[in-house]
Amino acid sequence: MTADTVDRADDSAAADRRREQRGWYFYDFACSVYSTSVLTVFLGPYLTSVAKAAADADGFVHPLGVPVRAGSVFAYAVSVSVVVAVLVMPLAGAAADRTGRKKPLLAVAAYLGAAATTGMFFLDGDRYLLGALLLIVANASLSVSMVLYNAYLPQIAGPEERDSVSSRGWAFGYTSGAFVLVLNLVLYTGHDSFGVSESTAVRICLASAGVWWGAFTLVPLRRLRDRRLPPSGEGAVGTGWRQLMTTLRDMRRHPLTLSFLLAYLVYNDGIQTVISQASIYGSEELGLDQTTLITAVLLVQILAVAGALGMGRMARSYGAKRTILASLAVWTLILGAGYFLPAGAPVAFYLLASAIGLVLGGSQALSRSLFSHLVPRGKEAEYFSAYEMSDRGLSWLGPLVFGLAYQLTGSYRDAIISLVVFFLLGFGLLARVPIGRAIAAAGNPVPARI
Repeated sequence: MTADTVDRADDSAAADRRREQRGWYFYDFACSVYSTSVLTVFLGPYLTSVAKAAADADGFVHPLGVPVRAGSVFAYAVSVSVVVAVLVMPLAGAAADRTGRKKPLLAVAAYLGAAATTGMFFLDGDRYLLGALLLIVANASLSVSMVLYNAYLPQIAGPEERDSVSSRGWAFGYTSGAFVLVLNLVLYTGHDSFGVSESTAVRICLASAGVWWGAFTLVPLRRLRDRRLPPSGEGAVGTGWRQLMTTLRDMRRHPLTLSFLLAYLVYNDGIQTVISQASIYGSEELGLDQTTLITAVLLVQILAVAGALGMGRMARSYGAKRTILASLAVWTLILGAGYFLPAGAPVAFYLLASAIGLVLGGSQALSRSLFSHLVPRGKEAEYFSAYEMSDRGLSWLGPLVFGLAYQLTGSYRDAIISLVVFFLLGFGLLARVPIGRAIAAAGNPVPARI
């Protein structure tokens, strides 16, 4: 084989890899609209209003005969979806790694979630049980699909390019989230001009997220390719739980990988809690109106694109670990500034939202790419199921601390500052992880800068 033939083969392989990477970005582009428009903005208040329409005189609904406050239906449905996701994610990861067929499983999870989200158009009147069921299916499907999606990262990007590839994926997601949110807000605020009621406008916004999710999922399904493995002779579903236990035992053989997961669990819990509770803090403690809060969410989405890309570039110069540690320091400063934020000051709130946007995408993108270096080859989906459980399935400590702090003090300012402990502890735990040794222990090449 001549040198020219080798060069042409290398160029062809690089072109194929870039094609897969571009297709991979588009799953973030497809599903992030659900997280932004459905979960963060529209579904919570709307499902609560539907549940209140079905409530009795005391404000309770009675699913399966159990009295539940109408205002708690959304939170309980999210909690149930987390339980379902935690049960299914390891099974999907084990099945993907055993068969090497991630793409069909990704398609099933994505289109089940997209169909459930599109079905939210029929959520009207007092159909709160329908809304809760659709939320459970959509949320759990998203979590399962992200396990499979993230597991592609080590296969489509070399060690030196993973930070930038992961960051571009997050940037694609935030771009689509911001774009569709703008369209939804135009419809929602001008629903009279479009000849639809406010309720119909919300249902269109919810359903459009499902249509978007399903439509753009076609791109990664066309461009990503499976790496087939020899059949093991075992049924993936039948051995799923045994595989989960095997995965957990295997992870004990990589204590440094587990150390990173623990650090990520702690600081990501703080990040997710800040995002989920920021609207409550803004409305209840700072007295800001709904328009201000929604605009702030949009601002976060837009700046998160720049933040993800910018921190990806920083990681190339300073390493992913140092860049994440710097972002955790900024998160701590954000909470300190939030504690002293004056009430009735939307400009100050926008500045705080801007700071959150600049570190949000990068913190998540670099954590994902850094973890991809710590995964033993051939176990990507299984290990990323554990990562996704840390990301989505176990983020309950932060809300608990926030709620207890408010219950004990009656102050949302004390509640928000209590979250500093997650960033300080996460910083300390991550700083102690020798990333180079952890990558080598997982059997992977150590990048020049990590």
